[in-house]
Amino acid sequence: MGILNITPDSFSDGGMYLDKSKAIKYGLKMIEDGADILDIGGESTRPNAEPVSQEEELKRIIPVIKGILSVNNDAIISVDTTKSFVAEEALKSGAKIINDISGLTFDPYLQDVINRHEASVIIMHIKGYNNIIEENYDFLYLQTSKAQSAGINNILIDPGIGFGKTIDHNFEIIKRLGDLDSLGFPIVIGASRKSFIGNTLNLDPAERDTASAIINAVALRNSARLIRTHNVKYGVQTIKLMNKIC
Repeated sequence: MGILNITPDSFSDGGMYLDKSKAIKYGLKMIEDGADILDIGGESTRPNAEPVSQEEELKRIIPVIKGILSVNNDAIISVDTTKSFVAEEALKSGAKIINDISGLTFDPYLQDVINRHEASVIIMHIKGYNNIIEENYDFLYLQTSKAQSAGINNILIDPGIGFGKTIDHNFEIIKRLGDLDSLGFPIVIGASRKSFIGNTLNLDPAERDTASAIINAVALRNSARLIRTHNVKYGVQTIKLMNKIC
């Protein structure tokens, strides 16, 4: 899953792809490099980021979704949003997956939109706790059960690396991903260039791709099925190597 942030303030690539033509070109390049899914976001989810109106979010992402699909109709597009109205318009425009960092807790209408469009959803754990694995598991169990009750069939889960967690929490999640495997849903990992890597190794975001690939390799070994990454070439190489080992 290649990351395409159409924002001015994302922690790694903020402002690089605000221009529609640049975003479309980069999205198509990630597919060429081997991305199976493009995850497009119009609102930064970094800590202390400014909220974005649904109108602004749509203005950023919809032309890019349509532009990519006009060139490559087979592209699988995920939209990183917590808003039901944004999800509605994105799915109408051809997106197939909604990636909700709130795990269907911010917008009570979002699951109905996903169900109506027969879309897939990534349910993420956003908070940090003391017993990070147990409470992560309980949250994901509760929210996936609610989604299934609402009629959503295609569900993935994300333990939420970097969202409300300490550095130790993030490493604990990577080590114990197998504990979430019994929930029965494919596990998505979004560790790419996150601050827990940078703080551990004293690296700026642009310098974290090799370390991100190492973390992704361990995550794949420990039950992850989808890696969300800024560097698609590294991601593809990591998966190819791990498929030979695992």
